[in-house]
Amino acid sequence: MPAMMIGYGLVYYDKALLGNAALFGMTADLQLSVIDTSASPPVVDTSRLSWATSLFYFGQLAGSYPMAYALQRFNSRLVLGPMVVMWALICAATAGVSTWQGLCVQRFFLGFIESIIPTCFMVTVSGFYTQSEQSLRQSWWWSATGWFTIIGGAISYGFAQVTGSLRPWQYIYIFAGALTFLFGILCFFIPNSPSSAWFLSPEERIIAVERLRIGQTGIKENKIKFAQIKEGMLDINVWLIAITMAAAYTVNGAVSGFGPLIVSTFGYSSLQSILFQFPLGGLSGVGILVTGWLGSKLKNIRIILLILCCLPTIAGFAMIWKSTWGVKPVTPVAGYSILGFFGPVVGLIISLGSSNVSGHTKRSFNAAVVFIAYCVGNIIGPQLVRSQTKAQHYPELWMGLIICYCIVILTSSVLYVLWSRENKRRASLCLDEAERERLGFEDLTDRENLHFQYVY
Repeated sequence: MPAMMIGYGLVYYDKALLGNAALFGMTADLQLSVIDTSASPPVVDTSRLSWATSLFYFGQLAGSYPMAYALQRFNSRLVLGPMVVMWALICAATAGVSTWQGLCVQRFFLGFIESIIPTCFMVTVSGFYTQSEQSLRQSWWWSATGWFTIIGGAISYGFAQVTGSLRPWQYIYIFAGALTFLFGILCFFIPNSPSSAWFLSPEERIIAVERLRIGQTGIKENKIKFAQIKEGMLDINVWLIAITMAAAYTVNGAVSGFGPLIVSTFGYSSLQSILFQFPLGGLSGVGILVTGWLGSKLKNIRIILLILCCLPTIAGFAMIWKSTWGVKPVTPVAGYSILGFFGPVVGLIISLGSSNVSGHTKRSFNAAVVFIAYCVGNIIGPQLVRSQTKAQHYPELWMGLIICYCIVILTSSVLYVLWSRENKRRASLCLDEAERERLGFEDLTDRENLHFQYVY
């Protein structure tokens, strides 16, 4: 879990760097904003920055299938290690980009390589831990989004004040690449499954594998079963989770790329705008862990917690949109801070997606679909930012995000009804408990194994 927290923290830090770097010279150096002087008054067009943000997720979208296939087919650490080292080199190379076109190309390939991380981590947790444990374990690595918002902001704050032969944003990317390279070395030691965990004794490995019988989710199977892929494609649960993820993660694409810039329009300096990422990150990190812990302790409370966390997120959108933007206003900054509730929302979606799918190929397929949805949400988010409507407080952005979170509430409510009804139906079948033990490691899907119980 510590390795996974560091890994996903670096993923989030890496992609959020663009918003910080844009404050410290990258926008001007790479011509990411264009001023249309033919209009009166002149209009600033930031669509190049929007596309640089979105292209990262187009790269992740392109890499999702080949990375999921590689993780299914080969030993995880032998795939993960080389990919992370390559990711480190591409990240550090951002410092050498001199045009906005070059940045777009670099962002695409950076996203392509990084796509291995979320898919790998979702599958790894579901292959190491029981259903009741997965909510908290998925939350641990996902909470790094909050902690690295703070850590990354602090690092950017420091480098922003460095003077030298390079621009501050170039130093930031070189340092991020160096951190990622060190993590890449660590990845060569992450075990493939409980049965090959080097830090467990032979007896402990047997126990670690046997524990998984409880949830009927099985263990890693390198053989790809196309029947399970077909079942995943026809499973409404998989697609409802995907829609929920896509709708929930639109806010991240907008906040990670434009959050510091939006805060700076409230009359705060670039350095102060970085510091305002701290409360958002802290609320996100704590919220993810608290909801993950509650989800592991209280039965079938995850969707209820998810919906409750959607409400303050929607309130934050409305506070930013409808409040008065003067010089250093309080209300929009408070609204921006409580957007950190989106972290627990997405953490719970990941937990629901990984805990409610059985069969290793189907789990891998589900992880890839959820990750694609994650990319789609991140692509949509930056495109909702229209610099031309800055004076109206970006109405397209906040209205779009409010609609997306209403969709999250609707689809998660449908999942609650579907899963609770299916659990009641299976409980009424009076199944042979002796069969439960035998079927535990048959690599059956949640549809095939009627002993499987959904958690929601």
